[in-house]
Amino acid sequence: MQDGAGRSRTEQDGTGRTEVNTIANSSDRSDRSDRSDRSDRSDRSDRSDRSDRSDRSDRSDRSDRSDRSSLLSKSRFLAGTQCHKLLWWKVHEPSAEELQPGIVLKDLFDQGRQVGELAREEFPGGVLIDFPHDQRQEKIKATLGALDGDAPAIFEASFLEDNTFISVDVLERVDGGFKLVEVKSASSVKEQHVPDAALQKHVLARAGINVPAVEIMHLNKEFRHPGQGDLFARTDVTAAVDEWLVVPQWEIPSQLKMLNGELPDVAISGHCYVPRECPFLKRCWSQHRDHIMNLYNVGPKKVGAYFEKGIHSIHDIPATQKLPAAALRQRKAIEEERLIVEPTLAEALEPFDCRLGFLDFETISRAIPVWDGMGPWHQAAAQFSYHEVAPGHGGSVAQDGGDVVHPSTPSPVHPASNYSHSEFLAEGPSDARPLLAEKMIEATQNAERVVTYSSFEKTRIRSLQKTVPHLEGELKELEDKLLDLLPVVRNNVYHPDFRGSFSIKYVLNPLVPDLTYSDLVIVDGMVASVEIARLLFVSGKIPEDQKEKIRSDLLAYCEKDTWAMVRLVERLRGLAVTRSGMQT
Repeated sequence: MQDGAGRSRTEQDGTGRTEVNTIANSSDRSDRSDRSDRSDRSDRSDRSDRSDRSDRSDRSDRSDRSDRSSLLSKSRFLAGTQCHKLLWWKVHEPSAEELQPGIVLKDLFDQGRQVGELAREEFPGGVLIDFPHDQRQEKIKATLGALDGDAPAIFEASFLEDNTFISVDVLERVDGGFKLVEVKSASSVKEQHVPDAALQKHVLARAGINVPAVEIMHLNKEFRHPGQGDLFARTDVTAAVDEWLVVPQWEIPSQLKMLNGELPDVAISGHCYVPRECPFLKRCWSQHRDHIMNLYNVGPKKVGAYFEKGIHSIHDIPATQKLPAAALRQRKAIEEERLIVEPTLAEALEPFDCRLGFLDFETISRAIPVWDGMGPWHQAAAQFSYHEVAPGHGGSVAQDGGDVVHPSTPSPVHPASNYSHSEFLAEGPSDARPLLAEKMIEATQNAERVVTYSSFEKTRIRSLQKTVPHLEGELKELEDKLLDLLPVVRNNVYHPDFRGSFSIKYVLNPLVPDLTYSDLVIVDGMVASVEIARLLFVSGKIPEDQKEKIRSDLLAYCEKDTWAMVRLVERLRGLAVTRSGMQT
């Protein structure tokens, strides 16, 4: 199940916090403009220009031999504009655990590289400055040579000016200079793309290169696999970049000065999450469950507003403060140090009094679409787990507090729980959705209602109706059976250890203490999504024993998600009975 912080989809997990897949560019690249053709200049002017370039090359040689920690790059500069403390740690603690990329980030880098390579095909005749990232001088010298040529575009043109090293995705030769084209694997222009491009234009200006226009080249959200429409779109951001150009003039020296000193003291606030969550968040922020950052439906802007009022703890929120019902329930649970159960819980559970199934999907999401009809970053179901009350049983596992044993491997029927289990995991690169739909319809046909956690499964089933039109009727019938357990929990129950989230990963263990995800290798949906994609599209690069291990881990994770819903329903039923008894 891909919910909460582990979701591979963009959605809200019930906290009101939107979890977004972070779309990273392939490498630590920056832009530099190119020089226009000087064939119409005099020999004297040309010799002078060559001399200037030689001087710059010499300066670059000397700078490169200096301590590289005194140099900025695009990624360093952007980190510094978010927080100087973040930049200090990146430079002075490059081996910090928080900075080591996991499988999800590595996958984003790989996809970013793929996008960048495809983008170059849009500029026929362009030349690539092709050196390893750490060979800066070779890249710079090759760039100077390419600038004297007549190629219509230069890829990865590299420069070192103002103590800042950048490599440009695309310098497109135009009248009077070069157009700076920054390639992004996102499907639209983001606010944070402007500082990125502005730094590059600043460095290019220092290199004496005229940049009359700046564009963000991003994936076209209207594109559909295999070739419907253009894969890329280009958006002009020249005006926005020019407005931002003043910032590098003072921010670069400020960052360099800061890096030569001790760790700066920077107050925590909403900037810790914008434009992306800081990897060092736990070093700065209190991890106490009562911290204001754990308030339900709070976001960076609201956190900053609370800080300005001197409110750092949920306890500090004035009683008169208007809050959502779930947040009020949260505050009460924290103040009274107990589980809150609303009297409406029993009524909310009434639709669950039937033969239930429990369904969860895992999905893949690729920057470059892989199956028919998919667009950039579209999600497609590639795995499901399904539990259902076995025939002849009432659908009740152990009473609250009883012993329930979850088997370590899938079996047709779980003897301790009287639930059957079905599952599917795609194999190979061909479109898995038709077979997945068939297997899912077969597995769920006898259930009266099918429980999910959040509306994600509903959106995927609706998507399948278009993808697998010959099963549209059966899929609509399944959609009509769906019951969302998330609002039942969010509207009726709160445990202090939920920490403001209603993601199943947060609510499960406080309500069902004997059941956790700690025994699994894969513990969140984003990792699951990447691992599925690896099995489907690059399985030839994975040793056979590792492939079997990945498959086993994926099956265990998805099964745990549906089993978690089974146990949650049973726990909620017990709480409803207890609450009703208290009322009488």
